[in-house]
Amino acid sequence: MSTQQDSRPAPEASDPSPPQPASHSATRSLLRLWPYVRPIRWFLTASTVSALLASLSALVIPLVLKNVVDGPVAHRDTGGLWRQGVLLLVLGLLEAGLFGLRRWFVARPLAGVERQMRADLYAKLQRLPVSFHDRWASGQLLSRATSDMYTIRLFLAFPLVFLIVNSMVFLTGIGIMFTLDWQLALITVLPAAPLIILCSYFERRYSAAARLSQDQNGDLATVLEESVLGIRILKSFGRHRTMAARYRAQAELLRGTELKKARLLADLWAVIVGLPELALGTSLAVGVVQVAHGSTTAGTLVGFLSTALSLRWPVESLGWLLAYSNEAATATDRFYEVMDARPADAEDGPVRDGSAVQAAPAPARDGIRLADVRFRYPDAPAGSPDLLTGVDLHVRSGETMALVGLTGSGKTTLTALLPRLYEIDGGRITLDGTDIREIPRARLRALVSMAFEDPTLFSASVSENVLMGAPDAPEEALERALDVAQAQFVRALPEGTRTQVGEQGLSLSGGQRQRLALARAVVGAPEFLVLDDPLSALDVHTEALVEQALRQVLAGTTALVVAHRPSTVLLADRVALLADGRITAVGTHHELLESNPEYRELMSGERTGGQAGERTGEGTEDGSLVR
Repeated sequence: MSTQQDSRPAPEASDPSPPQPASHSATRSLLRLWPYVRPIRWFLTASTVSALLASLSALVIPLVLKNVVDGPVAHRDTGGLWRQGVLLLVLGLLEAGLFGLRRWFVARPLAGVERQMRADLYAKLQRLPVSFHDRWASGQLLSRATSDMYTIRLFLAFPLVFLIVNSMVFLTGIGIMFTLDWQLALITVLPAAPLIILCSYFERRYSAAARLSQDQNGDLATVLEESVLGIRILKSFGRHRTMAARYRAQAELLRGTELKKARLLADLWAVIVGLPELALGTSLAVGVVQVAHGSTTAGTLVGFLSTALSLRWPVESLGWLLAYSNEAATATDRFYEVMDARPADAEDGPVRDGSAVQAAPAPARDGIRLADVRFRYPDAPAGSPDLLTGVDLHVRSGETMALVGLTGSGKTTLTALLPRLYEIDGGRITLDGTDIREIPRARLRALVSMAFEDPTLFSASVSENVLMGAPDAPEEALERALDVAQAQFVRALPEGTRTQVGEQGLSLSGGQRQRLALARAVVGAPEFLVLDDPLSALDVHTEALVEQALRQVLAGTTALVVAHRPSTVLLADRVALLADGRITAVGTHHELLESNPEYRELMSGERTGGQAGERTGEGTEDGSLVR
């Protein structure tokens, strides 16, 4: 049996987000965090005030030292020295206590901000259409939900606070220095102008490097995820070295970008540290001359130099704070690239588990009707033809229609249009006379149930996986669905339906996973059922049992079944042949065998002349069904 694959371009592994504009502003990006910061603004304010008071208390220490030198030391007053010493101890304890209080103010609130942002991102990802996920590598989305959230939280906890605090401390310290000696202070602040120019230049270059690094980190996560999920394929084909080489190449790209960031930061740090140290040395030399000539006191010089040394951390931290602010700005941009995604086919709001979806009474039972439906994938190459060029099909109410066609003809794509996993480009699809675009998605997906050819199971119990098709279904419905899908193997599992199936359901065989996926589709007794080759992984005997039980389900619903095997086709009342983007023939299995050479060739796997087809039959064991 051949596997159904639509002819569509594969999504790129790299981040599809647009490049950063030249006028990108880190400040504008960070301001977008305000809706999340606003509820905790008073905690951040208290944290900032605590840090500011702690830092300002440290600036009092140089003034105390000035008084110590000019007072008790100059006058050999031991008693006065002790009083000043106690004052220094109190200031030190006050500084330590206030810094500890700062952390206490923000630890819990910021953890809540990170949780809320991550929850909003996840909810958004669930609401965005399948076409969005086709364009984005999973590693890129994963890195946005993990490492980017951590970067933003750390920025709010430390760099944001100390950008404010250090600026205030620096201005206060400069004011103290001018009060002590304006000439020495003027020498000390001379490097300010070149530092401002350098920081502006650094910010532009570092922002681009930070964005590139975060995107490459997402690409690396994608390679790692694919390697883990595809470990059986890699081992069975001996391709683990190829994937390892790909991983190393991606890691080397990331390493190069990180080294570029380190070089930028090192250059900035060298200037930020070097220029103030040069100015401080010059101030010391000039101050010593002033003390020697008696134009200033030794205590004033000690107080001035102590204040200048206290400002080393606010100045030297500037490079790191700017660097991390740009990291946080790019992380914020990456977060909002997902949150801002609002394509025309964006999902409706999320539906709470277990909530009933109400709808207006349906019009006359008309089944499924497709009229001149056209579709092409958004990422298809420019100029390529539509995959579906005008599909007209009517599945009567209560009827089961089999959909057949060559691999790549668009069968799977057509079935995905019914629950609006993709939006049609033209034409109309109705369910019982109502255009699907007029039905809320929550209601639409309660009406239409699907089973995909490639079954996906989650790291949850068997019952949780099956009941995703109907969260409110009773235990009897679960057992009935398992019986229809011939999934009695569940009862032999260690904990029955409560057994955890593991990531991707890899602890089960392909046939077992497919039967659970089928049970998930039928558990809610849907009004419309869409099955994409649901029996492809089953052996002949199990397939016969499933077909026998499935006939009872199909008798009570309107169904569209993608089929490759003639045995699956016989489940249907009628058959539709999809070719060249259109439905070219509709009839019963036997009518099409007699009247349509293309259908006969498709079912038999024999080349009968005309347009070449692909062998999709199951060999001689099914051959009797096509004669």
